[in-house]
Amino acid sequence: MRRKIPSLQSLLCFESAAKHASYTYASQELCITQSAVSRQIQQLEQFLQVELFTRTRHGVELTPAGEQYYKNIKAPLLALEQNTLDMMSHKGLGGTLKLGVVPTFATRWLLPKLHRFNAIYPEITIHLETSTKPFLFNENIFDAAIYTGTQQQIEHWPGTTAHHLLKEDVVAVCAPYLIDKNFPQAKKINEYSYDLSADQLIQLPLLQQTTRPTIWQEWFQTHHIVHARPYDGQRHELFTMLAVAASHGMGMALIPQMLIEKELLKKELVIVSPKKLEGRRSYYLVHSSQDSSALIQKFIDWIQTELTSYQAAAV
Repeated sequence: MRRKIPSLQSLLCFESAAKHASYTYASQELCITQSAVSRQIQQLEQFLQVELFTRTRHGVELTPAGEQYYKNIKAPLLALEQNTLDMMSHKGLGGTLKLGVVPTFATRWLLPKLHRFNAIYPEITIHLETSTKPFLFNENIFDAAIYTGTQQQIEHWPGTTAHHLLKEDVVAVCAPYLIDKNFPQAKKINEYSYDLSADQLIQLPLLQQTTRPTIWQEWFQTHHIVHARPYDGQRHELFTMLAVAASHGMGMALIPQMLIEKELLKKELVIVSPKKLEGRRSYYLVHSSQDSSALIQKFIDWIQTELTSYQAAAV
């Protein structure tokens, strides 16, 4: 039974003409004649039985149906091109793994270590894109995702298998000059950490995380500290944004220590207290329950080994 799919050449001509609003530019991009572009689009319109373009003084313009069709086919055509390039690159060996990763974990922890994966598996190419929310794997956006959340959130992600990576412990940090300015005699544990008292801690301004509005209240309650306004302070979405704001003296933030190692080494941030908020959320690698490929398993084994080494060094 023949599939209801138009020719690839007609789709490429349509996509290029829609992008440039011009048959002329489309012909130049595709290295064919303008009449050939026009002919291919006519064939596509006949196939669809829908008018895709109207002519204007300056070229062509998409009809409402054409706009919708263009929006729908852009991503599949790009994916087809990327998959073809990947196949040409790997010559049928190895493959490509598309990963969705929470932004700060990607930039601060994963990317600086990814060259070690490349050295072990040169035949596998990793494509990273940031993603902060669950999605459906049948949409073919990613092969797997590194997601941070509670076990309950993971259990309610349909059709997936989750591999626990590590707990997300957060520490309270601020710029060192905030402590020098307000508490010059503060108790110091080491070069990058202090042990401020409860009375000192509640005097520092707070920086809030937009996606976790109760995090400071949880931290104070866990350590039996009474704060009159635990929800006050600037709000920022990502840990990277909180780290920048905190390093510029705008307040005290709760951030996983593994994501701010550079700032601690450079003394742009200091840990204000040994008190942590432990394990309310964790990092998981999640993939479709129907897709447990060798590529995904190799990445899981590698990242779990890396995290084990990191945790051992941190102890």
